[in-house]
Amino acid sequence: GEALHGGDHLLRRCPCGSGGEAAVVEHTFVVHEMNQTHLCNTTKIYVVNGQLPGPTIHVTDGDTVVVHVVNRLPHGLTIHWHGVRQIRSCWSDGAGFVTECPIPPGGKHMYRFNVTGQVGTLWWHAHVTCLRATVAGAFIIRPKGGRYPFPTPAKDVPIIIGEWWQLDLVELDKRMHDGNFADNPLSATINGKLGDLKNCSGKPEESFVLDVVRGETYLLRIVNTALFSEYYFKVAGHTFTVVGADGYYLTPYKTDMVTVAPGEAIDVLMAADAPPAHYHMVALANQPPEPDPQIPGFDSRGLVRYAGSSHNNNGLPVSTPLMPSQHNTMPSYYFHNNLTGLAHPDRHRVPMDVEERLYFTLGLGSICRNGTKTCQRRRSRETIVVATMNNVSFRHPTNTSLLERYYDGRTSGLYTEDLPDHPPHPYNYTDRALIPPGPLEEALEPTFKATKLRRFRYNTSVEIIFQSTALLQSDSNPMHLHGYDFFVLAMGIGNYNPKTDPEKFNYHNPQLRNTVQVPRTGWAAVRFVTDNPGMWYLHCHFEFHIIMGMATAFIVENGPTPETSLPPPPPEFKRCGSNGLTQP
Repeated sequence: GEALHGGDHLLRRCPCGSGGEAAVVEHTFVVHEMNQTHLCNTTKIYVVNGQLPGPTIHVTDGDTVVVHVVNRLPHGLTIHWHGVRQIRSCWSDGAGFVTECPIPPGGKHMYRFNVTGQVGTLWWHAHVTCLRATVAGAFIIRPKGGRYPFPTPAKDVPIIIGEWWQLDLVELDKRMHDGNFADNPLSATINGKLGDLKNCSGKPEESFVLDVVRGETYLLRIVNTALFSEYYFKVAGHTFTVVGADGYYLTPYKTDMVTVAPGEAIDVLMAADAPPAHYHMVALANQPPEPDPQIPGFDSRGLVRYAGSSHNNNGLPVSTPLMPSQHNTMPSYYFHNNLTGLAHPDRHRVPMDVEERLYFTLGLGSICRNGTKTCQRRRSRETIVVATMNNVSFRHPTNTSLLERYYDGRTSGLYTEDLPDHPPHPYNYTDRALIPPGPLEEALEPTFKATKLRRFRYNTSVEIIFQSTALLQSDSNPMHLHGYDFFVLAMGIGNYNPKTDPEKFNYHNPQLRNTVQVPRTGWAAVRFVTDNPGMWYLHCHFEFHIIMGMATAFIVENGPTPETSLPPPPPEFKRCGSNGLTQP
């Protein structure tokens, strides 16, 4: 068929019968180092094709995506296609040491997968070490025929919220693996710009500018790629209509503020209906108040600039939105709890008969540096603080791929399949007396590291209650499951009550998400059916929680037919070498 070239992008169209045209969308990603100067300092960063954020991938529902990754970094990496279902293509998921070993320095790798049944905004990012802080970009899926369930916007605008780290990201990763979590970013970013609230010797940093025309409507595709924080996002003098999240439509919801957690992608319509002038947009990180460990506030400020407005805004001050306190996390809870899915009577039915019920507590603990079980707790020299699910801290493989070894039947000594379905010792999970050191907390703190997975039969209905705890901290937890979307049936504050809380479950039009923001000292209930065989990573999307071990992997067995089974590795798949990197 027809081939179109566009820089790093190649599109081949092919006739696909009455369903319209599908295409093969092809990209080349060259990952390399680059220097950037901000806040009077020049920092080495890691980027794709010289861009920050990285290139946006545009596809249509039904397309096949082919991405050639060239690694020009001095260390390995993988690229994960965050939120893409990867039906029967687990080999292309890009989860480092879970579905593949990293691409070695100087190496190349090809990812090939189909995108079907999803419409909206997803994203892609590096999935080894902390590189996703800068190696990331939007992944936009348009509907067949270009028909939205809302008026077609004048323009799509990716809004990538991230963080600016002056510390080398590889060094940051090493420090966190050694239990040092004292480092913080210097600023938030909007589309790679720090914004004019930051300055170097009095000269403001550059801001992201969105030019609009009065009377037009814009589709803002807001993605949080940050390592550390959830963000509030507002535009002065404007409101939003939320219409989608994580690649699915939502019931239109009007709000003046969007809350987006790491891993989430939120689609909103913004009407340019204000008097022609300049208006600030602000992204502000939220975090729990004391006694939680405190980190500085991060924000970035951009600009909405109307056509016809004067260069200096007629000498008037630029309107700035009123933001919540950075320590007020309740707006996040209300925002996420108010979202519902756009009801589809024929598909996406919630499984009503649950076959597997899991209750996962999410918290912190500590292990002894000397490898024993006896050491002085809360003494940083003797212990390492780790993150847990049901009091197990996940030990990530470092030289092999879980999927490859599972497929080959060579799993002895690598992992066990006994991740607990429930916490070993019930307690008052949201008692905030557990946050600071004390006798209550110290009794619950000891834990251990292990590579414990959970296996499911094909086509099993699963319910997971995620319970955020107050053990050593009271963070929220954006939990992301690879290879699946789940129905978010309900969420609440406090401890989940199995007798009364199911009465709140929304079976009619729940959100379908790949990442659920489990509220601070609260819970979220999700359901899904295991219809995609493979090895699928489940983890919190705060980078420090991943490194600390708030993760596991789900094994989903093959179904009864070839169409319900994981196929062999594709020809382009590269197996792990003895050094823990893919073979040439």
